[in-house]
Amino acid sequence: MSKKILIGGGGGFIGGHLAKSLLGRGYEVRVVDVKPLDQWYQINEGAENIVANLEEKEACFSATEGCDEVYNLACNMGGMGFIENNKALCMLSILINTHLLMAAKEHNVKKYLYSSSACVYAADKQTNTAVTALKEADAYPAMPEDGYGWEKLFSERMCKHFEEDFGMQVRVVRFHNVYGPEGTWRGGREKAPAALCRKIIEAKKSDNLSIEVWGDGEQTRSFMYIDDCITGLDKLMESDFSDPINLGRSEMVSINELIDMISDIAGVKVERNHDLNAPQGVRGRNSDNSLILEKLGWEPEVDLKTGLATTYAWIEEQIEREARGESVIS
Repeated sequence: MSKKILIGGGGGFIGGHLAKSLLGRGYEVRVVDVKPLDQWYQINEGAENIVANLEEKEACFSATEGCDEVYNLACNMGGMGFIENNKALCMLSILINTHLLMAAKEHNVKKYLYSSSACVYAADKQTNTAVTALKEADAYPAMPEDGYGWEKLFSERMCKHFEEDFGMQVRVVRFHNVYGPEGTWRGGREKAPAALCRKIIEAKKSDNLSIEVWGDGEQTRSFMYIDDCITGLDKLMESDFSDPINLGRSEMVSINELIDMISDIAGVKVERNHDLNAPQGVRGRNSDNSLILEKLGWEPEVDLKTGLATTYAWIEEQIEREARGESVIS
C-alpha cells in the first residue's frame, strides 16, 4: 500500500538518505527542515520539500497533516565540540518532539519514530576505555550527557507516555555515531570519522603531515555506516517493538585506532598533536546489540574500514570540487 511519510529534519545527513530510500520504494515523502534548501545535504526531487521551523507548533501541525508515518530526526546536534558548547540550544529541540507528537496524535498518524542517541546513557557507566557495551537498560538511573542527552532521554519518555495514554505506535532508536557520505565534514558539527578524514586529507595535500587530535586519542567509540542506519530504521518501523533500542555497530575502536585506519586509506603516516583541553565526551562507549538481534534478527553489518574508505573518498571529492571553485555542502 502507498504511504505518505513525513521526515522531520530531512535536509540533514540521515534524513537525506532516508528520503532517498523511501522514495525508491514508491512512498510519498514530505521532507521538512529549517535550513534553506541550498543548505540541505540532499534534495530529492521526488519529495515534497518544505522549509519550516518544527520548533513551532503550527509548522508541526501543518507538516503532519495527511501523513501515515512520522520520522522525527530534527534537532540541534553535532559532534562533541558542538553539543558541549551549545547545551541550551540542544535542549530547545524538546519543542520539536513535543509539537510533532501533539500533531501526530491530532492527525491520527499510524507510526511515529523518534531518533534518540547513545548520549542518553549514564555517564558513570562510560568512565573506562574498556567500557562494557551499553545495554538499553543502562540509561537508568539517569545521568545522561548534559544538555543534549537530557533532551533525548526526556523525549524518549514523552514518546512512551503518548503510547501509553493515547495508543500511539511509537518507535525509539538510539543512534551510535552514524557516519558516511553526504554528511557534515567541517564547520564544528562534524563527528570524529568525518573530522579526521578531513584533517588527514588536508594534511596530505599541504605536505604538513600533522593533525590536531582532541584528547589523548585513547577514548573509545563505535561507529555505524549510514547504509546500516537506514536498514535498521526500516526494520524497526516494520517491527512491533516500541521500547528504546540501540542502533549502532558493536565494533569498538579508540580514536587513535580510527586515525590509523584513515591514515592507511590515505597512504600516509601523520603526526598527532593532542589537545588535552578539547571536548572529549565520555571515556568509552560501545553498543550492546543483544536486543536488536533478539527483536529484529539483525545488527549493523558494514565494517569500519569499508565504511571509512567510502567516506574518505567522498570528503576528498568535496575538497577537490571546492578547490575547482564549485559549491559544496559541508
